[in-house]
Amino acid sequence: MSDRPFRVLGLQQIAVGGRDKARLRNLWIDLLGLHSHGTYRSEKENVDEDIAVAGSGPFAVEVDLMQPVDPDRSPKVHDPALNHVGLWVDDLAAAVKWLEGKGMRFTPGGIRKGAAGHDVCFVHPKGNDQFPLCGEGVLIELVQAPPDVVAAHATARA
Repeated sequence: MSDRPFRVLGLQQIAVGGRDKARLRNLWIDLLGLHSHGTYRSEKENVDEDIAVAGSGPFAVEVDLMQPVDPDRSPKVHDPALNHVGLWVDDLAAAVKWLEGKGMRFTPGGIRKGAAGHDVCFVHPKGNDQFPLCGEGVLIELVQAPPDVVAAHATARA
């Protein structure tokens, strides 16, 4: 039995980047048939994104289609093209505290509101001397699951 004070419930999102968001929309929305769900733009995060959705209800998965506001500035949301993977967690604050205690490195900014309005925190893709544990080359977004998602995943497991 683990002492882990949280559960990863499922995939919340994937984020893909490119220099031209129109090409991403053509692939994911026009050709693959995902539904357009909204937009998000942040100069600070250097991102202009469209949010697409596969599935519905508490099991829907976002596909964030991101292009940089300025391709010469960081963060470079288009490189790598698979920018990050988001995971639903049932207790984000407990997850971050426990993982930090184990030596997990997080990106600067701590827990904050994400593009979809949920609290989020990012596991850094690379470790360092102080925090050797990391995403092993992958940026991982931990996303606080809302109550309906927590309940739906609990019911699906039963």
